[in-house]
Amino acid sequence: MTQKELHNQRLVKEAQKAVMQQHTRRHFIKESAMGFGALALGSLLGGCNTSSSANLFDATNPLAPKAPPFLGKAKSVIYLHMAGAPSQLEMFSYKPELAKLDGLDCPPSLLNGKKFAFIRGVPKMLGPQASFKQYGESGIWLSENLPHLSTVIDDVAVLQAVTTDQFNHAPAQLLMHTGTPRLGRPSMGSWVTYGLGSENKNLPGFVVLTSGGNNPDAGKSVWGSGFLPSVYQGVQCRSEGDPVLFIKDPAGMDRDIRKASIDAINKVNEESYTEYQDPETLSRISQYELAYKMQISVPGVMDISTEPDYIHEMYGTRPGESCFANNVLLARKLVEKGVRFVQLFDWGWDTHGDSAGNAVDIGLKNKCRKIDRPITALLQDLKQRGLLDETLVVWGSEFGRTPMQENREGKTMPFKGRDHHGEAFSMWMAGGGIKGGTTYGETDEIGYNIVNGKVETFDIQATILNQLGFDHEKFTYESQGRNFRLTDLSGKVIHDIIA
Repeated sequence: MTQKELHNQRLVKEAQKAVMQQHTRRHFIKESAMGFGALALGSLLGGCNTSSSANLFDATNPLAPKAPPFLGKAKSVIYLHMAGAPSQLEMFSYKPELAKLDGLDCPPSLLNGKKFAFIRGVPKMLGPQASFKQYGESGIWLSENLPHLSTVIDDVAVLQAVTTDQFNHAPAQLLMHTGTPRLGRPSMGSWVTYGLGSENKNLPGFVVLTSGGNNPDAGKSVWGSGFLPSVYQGVQCRSEGDPVLFIKDPAGMDRDIRKASIDAINKVNEESYTEYQDPETLSRISQYELAYKMQISVPGVMDISTEPDYIHEMYGTRPGESCFANNVLLARKLVEKGVRFVQLFDWGWDTHGDSAGNAVDIGLKNKCRKIDRPITALLQDLKQRGLLDETLVVWGSEFGRTPMQENREGKTMPFKGRDHHGEAFSMWMAGGGIKGGTTYGETDEIGYNIVNGKVETFDIQATILNQLGFDHEKFTYESQGRNFRLTDLSGKVIHDIIA
């Protein structure tokens, strides 16, 4: 017997030994005091699945494609989140009156009774740090920071009056993506994958891509599955190095041994599910099987070097590097392969003015240069491939920025910056049945308060679910004796931006 055969035989024996140990542990738990049973019962009762149509959890394959309750216009979502909150006043919100107030003391009416993350005392007003023009047949106002996006603005619906009641990054990000500022709820991508499954059995239904050097402030909870089975949580992939950590076989283990190990583990899991009916056991089975399939499918899908030169020119991609442009191109490739929800987080938009990189007239402009071209290319590329009609693209952040300049302890920052502002900010949607060339909502002449067309975070979530074929009020999951939904007890579909 060769050295490799002896090594493989040893690995199989170790896997069999693990199976026997697992049986021993299961026997101990089963025969132990009733306290264990009481704990398990609570978990099982909390895992019941309900929806407006039927039990969505497929006992054989929880990621199998599912039909929504009604025919949605979108089949997949690409959500582009600018973590840190870019200033709407230098991008989408044209406020010429604010320029007239530049350098003046902030009026007391804007400060009294208000809470800010950092502003103390009386700050100075700060005029727009970019010029604006109208573009397209729709005449939508855009700043000079977005020259490429201006060429496709007639495909975009801009929401000018989005609001949130959170003014710190992590809670606001959680609210936007999970429906609550607290930890523990499923993310939007998890809800969508739970409801629709995945069209590609060899890829996750929900993929997360990050850029900017850091994860968002709320951490990986913004793509977690909460109380939903863990098979629906986002799978974080990378545009540099191995696309998924630990996707390769360990040294000395070939693919046949990996399959034998997974089969042995899942045999125990199958017996456990037969006895305890815990849906989390099915999640483990599916995750092991999916991981095995991903070893073959993911490297090919995540390799952008095979794209033609004109595509790299469109997106401004740099194969082999970790950057936003690469992630945007990957997002297109993933939805093209049947992934339901692709979430991009780009970190570094927190423009307080404490440094040049965080200034609205320097750092913000540099960040806009990095996103403007690839986002525009994404909309053009999806459209030329016939995918824009069925792919909903969402751009936004957790909140906006103030029309006054940030100060701390009553002292003006060294560079031009703005504090967190949840009262009013901008987002946009395109494709997936959205009415392009639309502007919805309006703020006052300095962009501080909403005048009409108010949009809350729950309305964003309700509209996304609606475009995918779900009534957000009926799309629920039972946990701990209560039916939960992404939009909690609020939310309305923004019908005015739907084609």
